[in-house]
Amino acid sequence: MKFLINLHINPAVLDALTDEEKAAIGDGHAAFIKALKRSGELITTQALTDPSQAAVVTVRDGQPVVSDGPFLEAKEYLGGFYLIDCESKERAIELAARIPDSAIEGLGVEVRQVMFADGQLES
Repeated sequence: MKFLINLHINPAVLDALTDEEKAAIGDGHAAFIKALKRSGELITTQALTDPSQAAVVTVRDGQPVVSDGPFLEAKEYLGGFYLIDCESKERAIELAARIPDSAIEGLGVEVRQVMFADGQLES
């Protein structure tokens, strides 16, 4: 079963962390990635730039309209994700609980099962 683990970032929370705490988060992610690779459960992981680097595309009158920044006003944003393949939702939750962000109040780690990929329903 495939699961997407989304990492929701609150910049105010990150800004309040010490350099040591930020380094511990980075080290924790490195260890997590290494463990997932070793277990064969990691498909991919990506970190995303903050919303100030984003472009929002809408189509009006058949023409694309591009605006800067996030579409919704929110203090949190999607900062990255892990796409994993494991035996159950319980295992995905167990893995998500090992991500350093899950231990920091104000940061979010969301687990969602992949419904379909490449046009094929997941089982």
